Amino acid sequence: MSLDDWVLALHVVSAFALVAGLVFFWVLVVAVRKADTPEETLRLGAPNQLAGACVGIGAVGTLALGLWLAFSVGNYSVWDGWIVAALVLWVVAMALGSRTNAAFSQGAKKAQELRAAGQNAPSAELLALNRTASGVALQALTSLAVLLALLDMIFKPGA
Repeated sequence: MSLDDWVLALHVVSAFALVAGLVFFWVLVVAVRKADTPEETLRLGAPNQLAGACVGIGAVGTLALGLWLAFSVGNYSVWDGWIVAALVLWVVAMALGSRTNAAFSQGAKKAQELRAAGQNAPSAELLALNRTASGVALQALTSLAVLLALLDMIFKPGA
């Protein structure tokens, strides 16, 4: 196997990590919808960090290794339309993911405030923050951008 073959394999593994983290975030989005106490909300913190690590590793790996391949493989160029489209979709997905994180972080912040104040009872305000409609919409848009990037990378339109 050549170095480019290994880089391609790691690029694909990175894409799997990115998608796995994104799916994991969907599980957390569904799980947090029922959380109305600080304890229930904060219990999802460790899984959230694991999902974030998967997305981070996948995002960095897909970008870095994908650029390596674009420069290294002879019949591809960074300026090929499908590669530019993939890069744009990657940037869009990362920006949307960041906004999604900010939307869902409001519930975690509120849960920390409530716990610091010694309030462990169910909270309607916390439940409303955990059920953020804008966060779900942003998560859906992030997922769509990643899906479009994957389809772009698989079918390479115009290549």
